[in-house]
Amino acid sequence: MDINSIMSSQLAQLQQTVQMSVLKNALNMETVAAVTMLEDMPQPASHPFKGTVVDVQA
Repeated sequence: MDINSIMSSQLAQLQQTVQMSVLKNALNMETVAAVTMLEDMPQPASHPFKGTVVDVQA
């Protein structure tokens, strides 16, 4: 194997590693944002018709 093919293979592996790292960080940021959003919701989340009578007869 010549040096160019070795370096090309290593570069491809490095690009894949960096891509996975970026995706993992993005997922972590989205997870933190989702948890923050859920924590900021009012605790007794109001249901659109909870506690009322709904007529389902046709």
